[in-house]
Amino acid sequence: MRSHLVVLVLLASIVSGCIAGEKEPVASVEDDETPSLVPIRDRHVLEFDTTGRWSKTLEAGVYDILPGFGVSFDVEVPLGNGLPVQQAHMGIFLPDIEGCDWAAAELPDECKVPVVADAGPYYGELLFDEHATKPAGRLGKFLIDNLVPHGYAIAQVSVMGTGDSGGCMDLMGPVEQAGVQAAAEWLGTAPWSNGNVALTGRSYDGSTPWEAAMDGNPYVKTVVPISGLTGQKDLMWKNGSAESRGPGLLWGIYYTFTYTQKDLDPVLQARQAAENTICPDTQTALAHGATTYALGSEQTPEMARYWEERSFGDEVLQNYKGSVYFIHGMQDWNVDPHMAFPYYQQLEEKGLEMKGLFGQWAHNYPDRPSEHGTRIGPEGSTVRFDWAQDLLEWFDHYLKGTGPKPELVVEMQDQQGAWRIEETWPPRDVAWDVLALGGDLAFTSGDRTFGPHSGQDVPPGGLFGAPTLTSTSTGPVYTMELQEDLRIAGLPRLHVQVTPGGPGGQIGATLLADGAHIGHAVMDLRYHAGGDEMQTVVPGETITAQMEFFPMDVFVANGTVLELRLTPTVWDYLPSTVVTPVTVEDAGSVLKLPTITRGEDAFFTPPVWDPCAHENMPQSWKDNNC
Repeated sequence: MRSHLVVLVLLASIVSGCIAGEKEPVASVEDDETPSLVPIRDRHVLEFDTTGRWSKTLEAGVYDILPGFGVSFDVEVPLGNGLPVQQAHMGIFLPDIEGCDWAAAELPDECKVPVVADAGPYYGELLFDEHATKPAGRLGKFLIDNLVPHGYAIAQVSVMGTGDSGGCMDLMGPVEQAGVQAAAEWLGTAPWSNGNVALTGRSYDGSTPWEAAMDGNPYVKTVVPISGLTGQKDLMWKNGSAESRGPGLLWGIYYTFTYTQKDLDPVLQARQAAENTICPDTQTALAHGATTYALGSEQTPEMARYWEERSFGDEVLQNYKGSVYFIHGMQDWNVDPHMAFPYYQQLEEKGLEMKGLFGQWAHNYPDRPSEHGTRIGPEGSTVRFDWAQDLLEWFDHYLKGTGPKPELVVEMQDQQGAWRIEETWPPRDVAWDVLALGGDLAFTSGDRTFGPHSGQDVPPGGLFGAPTLTSTSTGPVYTMELQEDLRIAGLPRLHVQVTPGGPGGQIGATLLADGAHIGHAVMDLRYHAGGDEMQTVVPGETITAQMEFFPMDVFVANGTVLELRLTPTVWDYLPSTVVTPVTVEDAGSVLKLPTITRGEDAFFTPPVWDPCAHENMPQSWKDNNC
């Protein structure tokens, strides 16, 4: 079956009924001193290295990589958060350019290089990775090996209170933001810097780029957030419902990161411990999360302040003037894809230059076989081995000013594995298919009145695997057989008439195609109007729950049975603290699906590789697919 899988990857677009049409001639990369960009849809004809742990640039750079060294710098923090000036730390990696004395106070222009930084809390031997002065296995080594030889500096920054950085670990709060912004300014003004700084990273490290951008820092020219978040509460609450980390798990994990070094300097450890005892948010954060969940909203000005300080999306929209290369997994249920949409288009509307890369992977980098192979189906083979080249071209343009402008488009993959190019996402030309519950979607089983949720299943693959139905799914089930192909692209809506038995309650919705999960939504009925404002719910009074699904890009073929299941909650979301039964009324309840039609010219094939032969693909994936 090995050859069959290679064909599957090569012809991924055929799976969804479309293949790319005639191609434009491939641009030459040798005609000029500054190579022309190869169009996205033509990269599969180039010889990318598809054998390694991650992607590589097409051409190796000309510079050797110097050993990393540590730098400490001052951070002025907001009053009331410990010492007014605290020390942060980062590791720096520079190219070996002949004639450049990196220790000099002044350097000629030919010795000034752009900087790409990854800021996060993980730079410690006990936290899955290395000290900041050593190449990090998460992303740092990839950046160092690919970019330093091309004339870039790489910085690995420990956020406040972690690694060798002092101060409070206030979990994306004002102290951390001040540290990230100070790091960007230090890197932009270093004697060897050309003044152009980028931040990138995944997950926590994919959130710090927004922290650097939120104050309009003039040195931050571009950000490449990967599965990051723009606000702490926005991550852990959706339609008023709390995910499992909401009441406090996240704080409990990350506050332990203050004490991470295997051989931590005892003086530094004592200083960090002392500073954390006088940092107010370190002491109260757990209570804010638990109380917000228990009461359903931030009930006091102090709680509201806490969440507002850790929401940086609006300030980025107000202040940031750089570019954004936005990356997120559409099957990421750690940092759910509602962190990418609709924020992507809000940034576009501000006039920022944007590119998006959105694959059907989980909480992964775009180019790691070992990570993508944790998904059990063919979508586990959706590794982008052209990503390093894509980053180099992006940074060459926005940090060096030496390359042509990249294609400012969205590369989107559907759940069948097919890649296509969109001007934006969700597409602007969607048509809304409206399906009535009890009509188009026939009631087939279950109970229209169902009680609160009493537990969760853990899906195959562990905590961050694909969503599954819960064992307590006793609500109504609606089905219909499709009479035509359907391509869903966006955030579906479910407006359902419900009568709660008490002053609240919760409802979950799961959409399936021939029994396979394709999308889900959840709502605390105290937020039945949508948005962030809690509403009054009168027991026994029918309301319209205006639910919004998580973003989905799905192709469903003619003849497929579409199924909608309503339940007390969905995977990874907690039950409402208002414990009450809910009754669903079919009359007036509708499912709205954003659909598009795309021709052959929208689709493309990325660089081809053989996942069955790749040594870094997990054996479990090979056993299921090869």
